[in-house]
Amino acid sequence: MTNDFSEADVEETFARSSGPGGQHVNKVSSAVTLRHLPSGLRVTVEDSRSQATNRKLARERLRDLVVRERAREQALKRAAREKERRRKSPRPRKLKEAILKTKRKRSELKRQRSQIDD
Repeated sequence: MTNDFSEADVEETFARSSGPGGQHVNKVSSAVTLRHLPSGLRVTVEDSRSQATNRKLARERLRDLVVRERAREQALKRAAREKERRRKSPRPRKLKEAILKTKRKRSELKRQRSQIDD
């Protein structure tokens, strides 16, 4: 995993878990919610009865989520740059000639439809 994930950017909250676990789950705030402040991404973990285990799992999942999100954003930026590059690149000479030939043919067809002056 990369080191571009800072602990200072994480907000941590705790809540009571749900599901099996009996009295322990009902009395202890073992569910952990982490929020990455710069991106707003949020992860909630209540897999275990242990708050420490849930904190560890939540940090790993949030780190993975942030890394995936950054990679997705970079891929989108790269795709946008490539699309713009392709849009601005000139057409090949043969393609341009073929398009102009089609246009001339269409123009001639339309010109022949015009009314004949007597």
